[in-house]
Amino acid sequence: MNKRKMRGFKEGLKVVISAGASGIGRTIAETFADRGANVHICDIDDAALESLSKKRPDIGFFKADVADENEVNAWFDAAEIALGGLDVLVNNAGVAGPTAPIDKINPNDWRKTIDINLNGHFYCLQRAVPLLKKSDVASIINLSSVAGRLGFPLRTPYAATKWGIVGLTQSLARDLGPFGIRVNAIQPGAVEGARFENVLNARAEAKDENYATVRTEALEKISLRKTVSEQDIAEMAAFLCTPMGASITGQALSICAGVEDI
Repeated sequence: MNKRKMRGFKEGLKVVISAGASGIGRTIAETFADRGANVHICDIDDAALESLSKKRPDIGFFKADVADENEVNAWFDAAEIALGGLDVLVNNAGVAGPTAPIDKINPNDWRKTIDINLNGHFYCLQRAVPLLKKSDVASIINLSSVAGRLGFPLRTPYAATKWGIVGLTQSLARDLGPFGIRVNAIQPGAVEGARFENVLNARAEAKDENYATVRTEALEKISLRKTVSEQDIAEMAAFLCTPMGASITGQALSICAGVEDI
């Protein structure tokens, strides 16, 4: 474990992260734990949970599908016992959803995307908010996307949920501000990794183009002509939990290298 200091980051911060065993969620979990936070995650992926438990025994974990209210409740029961309270909720769970014109989308795929990306946030928030009201450093971080500020061709279920998360964030910031709870959304752009590759491959298939062409077209719509890293997202999440971020709430913060269009 590499202990990395961050000015103002509170030692012993109590943090729960959904879908925290791989990808962005795991990077956030490891970043928080490396800086002295007590972290508890859930995930549905057995292999990812096993990998995390072996490499990071300092991070608590629980198998749960955020689309299932009962499983979320079971996770929070376990996390509350393990942590002894809560300071930070990171609502990270999400799926890419189908890539297709609206009239070609299977309604079951639409419902699955809504269930995981939006309902999952709701279930976690319902359990987290009463605990966060007892914290003097409470923060909620919801993972949205640049698809939550731009139209996303062929990805209407995904975009609808990510815009929904922004509305949820801004409304909750007003509701929970009087309790000292800050609520923000992070909007990643093209994050290098398996999910981005899968999205590009699906887009190439849907448009009947080759992968290289689709990737080049995607990067040309980014000001810095590059993807961002999972660590970039984790650093913003950590910053929001320090005194330097103490006056930031109700914001949708794009960490995207300047995505101009999708």
